[in-house]
Amino acid sequence: MKHFTAIDRYILKLTLVPMLSVFAIAASLLLLEKMLRLFDFVAVEGGPVSVVFKMLVNLIPEYASLAIPLGLMLGILLAFRNLATSSELDVMRAVGLGYTRLLKVPYLITLVLAAVNLVIVGYLSPLSRYYYEQMEYQLRQGALGASIKVGEFTTLKDRMALQIEESRDGGRELHGVFARIANSKGQVLSISARQGRFMASAENRDTIILRLNDGAIIQQTPGSSARVLSFSQHDLPIDLPKIEAFRSRGGAEREYILPELLKIGWNDQLPTHVRNPIQASFNYRLVEVVMMLLLPLLAVSLAIPPKRSTSALGVFLSIVMVVAYHKVNQYGEDVAALGRVDPLLALWGPFAVFSVLIMWMYYRVAFVPGGQAIGALEAWFAKLVKQIKRLSRRHRRLQAGGRNAAT
Repeated sequence: MKHFTAIDRYILKLTLVPMLSVFAIAASLLLLEKMLRLFDFVAVEGGPVSVVFKMLVNLIPEYASLAIPLGLMLGILLAFRNLATSSELDVMRAVGLGYTRLLKVPYLITLVLAAVNLVIVGYLSPLSRYYYEQMEYQLRQGALGASIKVGEFTTLKDRMALQIEESRDGGRELHGVFARIANSKGQVLSISARQGRFMASAENRDTIILRLNDGAIIQQTPGSSARVLSFSQHDLPIDLPKIEAFRSRGGAEREYILPELLKIGWNDQLPTHVRNPIQASFNYRLVEVVMMLLLPLLAVSLAIPPKRSTSALGVFLSIVMVVAYHKVNQYGEDVAALGRVDPLLALWGPFAVFSVLIMWMYYRVAFVPGGQAIGALEAWFAKLVKQIKRLSRRHRRLQAGGRNAAT
């Protein structure tokens, strides 16, 4: 830490607190929004609640890759905004510390987070996405367990239906059981029992045993009268459905890690329609990481409000710009995957335009005396705020006049 001055440590403190807060809030909001959908999905499929949290864990890398750039930019922006509104930034610049020197610590943080994000988008996110798809498939197929819904007929096999009145012990102990079984010969068994319990079969792993107590069996055969049998205990074997193995990884280009994308995307022996999505995914991941290197410049450009102003327009505009650029990249990836535009042009073209814009904005703030990157927008925003305040005061006066007239 001997190479870090007190100012560097101060900027580090100002940056880390909002950065970590924004990262935690953004990731939490994304996960909570997805959690609600997963609860509905798992409830419909009849799976255990624990599957929801396992699936959410596999979504963390994907959401982290979105939250990290946003947290980085807002952390730096709020730190420099705090310095600017408290006039500390003017003092630092008066003693010879330019913006480039003050960005030493933010850029060190950026390099670390860019490396972390590269690992996430290049390795962790593809693997976790595949495992998420695998769990979703297994849930749809019933491999992760299914619950018996109380009061509804549940089809366990093509010719078997089960209904219960009450369920206990996580669905293993059943009360008020009714089962109806039919075979290809037209024979039908109607079974009712006071209670039952699911048990594992010692002979066949593909079969479970439903042990019923205190009930009756009605056997109906075409051309003959029904027979009724009472029992104190009866074991009903239930064959589990055959579940096909999930596909191998690579069903979608986003499931490949970076070395695999390089190997497949630039293999001239493969057809163009196979290589285009791979190349688009590779360039998309790289451009998202490289753009992080320009975020400190964008943050500083939007962090400095006009003198004697506490306008937060820069904070709002920074979020809009980052989200809009991310959506442009997604669109570029989709277009490049279809082969309509070269991946380099579709993804690195917007990057070049965005980079020139950020460089110009930073130059205006750092090297033009009194320069503002969004000065015109700030002036327009200030006029808009004044107009809104004027209309608000007029509205309050009219309301006050109406109350006085009524009294």
